[in-house]
Amino acid sequence: MRISIEELAGMIDHTNVQRDAVDDDIKSLCQEADNYDFNCVCVTPTQAALAWELLENSDTQVCVVIGFPFGVQTTHAKAFEAEEAVENGASELDMVMNIGALKSGHYPLVQSDIAAVVGAARGRIVKVILETGLLSREEKITACQLAREAGAHYVKTSTGFGVDGATTEDVRLMRETVGMQMGVKASGGIRNLETALAMIDAGASKIGTSTGVQIMEELLNQTD
Repeated sequence: MRISIEELAGMIDHTNVQRDAVDDDIKSLCQEADNYDFNCVCVTPTQAALAWELLENSDTQVCVVIGFPFGVQTTHAKAFEAEEAVENGASELDMVMNIGALKSGHYPLVQSDIAAVVGAARGRIVKVILETGLLSREEKITACQLAREAGAHYVKTSTGFGVDGATTEDVRLMRETVGMQMGVKASGGIRNLETALAMIDAGASKIGTSTGVQIMEELLNQTD
């Protein structure tokens, strides 16, 4: 598929959610994101305020992960984490779904967990991480439906920690399930332009990656 430099940059969530990320790493992340006009940087809650300070005068937004990386926090804890992230400058929140509750069939709990974060976000974009590598096809469909009913704005494939990352098959299934009512974010193992374009072709509207610069450089080299 063909895509412009501006279009691709606007779809990338430039990410560093590593536990050992230091301030200089976040400064580099934000500088890169600003240079390439990425949609946002995606960081951990403790780095949110720093990222917002660095990008205050930029069009690049700050995304903060919630309930990361396992989604096992209580609903109250996730909602509080979301409120604090918003206070620290987050415009977008990527929350991890309660995977165990979904697999146990506790669907009202899963939906209310998501809805609580949506409420705490006060109008900010909320993306729900399904961790597709842990789910059956039927569970992926159910998770997408619950996220939609809870008022989330996106469903997202993976945290990128410990299980399989994004696949075009999962992205396509997620897009088919949510239709055009929601966005689909592909994340986990997207390290080059070819993979990013395959995800977009399958239905992804955002790409989460720690290698956004390399992906953009590949595209820039193709257009020279």
